[in-house]
Amino acid sequence: MPTLNIATFASVTVMGAQVYEEAISRRASGALSEVSSGWEVKRTIVRSTRSALRGNRRLPIGWVSSASASTRRGVGRLIYPRGALTHRMTVRLPPSPYGDILTLHDITPWTHPDETAAPRAAAEEVRRADAVVTVSEFSASEIEQRFGITAHVIPNGIDERMFGASPLPQGLRTTLGLASPYVLTAGGASARKNLEGLAAAWCRIESQYPDTFLALAGPEHPRRTELFADLPRVVFLGRVADDVLPGVFASASAVVVPSLYEGFGIPALEGMAAGIPVVASNTTSLPEVVGDCGILVDPSPSGLSEGIEFALSGNPDVVAMARRGRERAAEYSWDRAALSHAQLWSSLGA
Repeated sequence: MPTLNIATFASVTVMGAQVYEEAISRRASGALSEVSSGWEVKRTIVRSTRSALRGNRRLPIGWVSSASASTRRGVGRLIYPRGALTHRMTVRLPPSPYGDILTLHDITPWTHPDETAAPRAAAEEVRRADAVVTVSEFSASEIEQRFGITAHVIPNGIDERMFGASPLPQGLRTTLGLASPYVLTAGGASARKNLEGLAAAWCRIESQYPDTFLALAGPEHPRRTELFADLPRVVFLGRVADDVLPGVFASASAVVVPSLYEGFGIPALEGMAAGIPVVASNTTSLPEVVGDCGILVDPSPSGLSEGIEFALSGNPDVVAMARRGRERAAEYSWDRAALSHAQLWSSLGA
């Protein structure tokens, strides 16, 4: 019986990569049954030696990251099921000697020093993997330029609840501090997310919209707090519960993705699915995801402020753009992404 093993890190913070991991893992068995028969699906969930998070393997993460390629292969032999085709969802995990697939959302572990660095042997492991999966043509081109390999492009999907999302009830909006109209941004707080640009853009335009707030969704981070704490009419939502998030998007007047660098950009897709005007940077993968269904701007303070103003203007072109955005977002599906993964797994595990 062929076995697929999906390997992930236990994580307390659910961001885009973790959404992808769980969406594909939950659908793996069903997707494989559509393309092949007899597969068994297992999970390896790695946590650090002292972590209280749920998992079934413990590793000294720092030591594994700094280990040689041969040592990391040996660790993989110990922690993964013997003979299984293992799909590592992060480059931080060691490779499997039995069959190794790697998801690489982007090359930020090598290019953005404020984010988690790639293990010492990771570049060699990328080149030696049986297959590398990535989420956009942009990321595929970056991977090819850096490592000289061709990655399989399988775009991310989207939570189907976003399409049928209703605005939040007024009582819940008040509880969250969102009783007034608001512009929403969601995601992390690393340097590439360009929160400095967004803060400067908000300073330029907030006085023109005295009834509108800026809502920031994402895990608590001192950098975000420092940038926005003294700005007027800013709401820190923190980590929004999964069952509330669709309503938070559907209630927004506009969604802004100000990033300097994205491997995909799920928040842009979420805003489009909710039928909300999206303002996104005209850089990296975002034009590929947004197409002509959002307002693409230079990620400078002036570019972002002009884009937000246009999104809030009520211009008929903005309304039509948001309508097209919902149609475009419907082209992205986790079921479709899982099926593409299953076709790849089956081809390598046969």
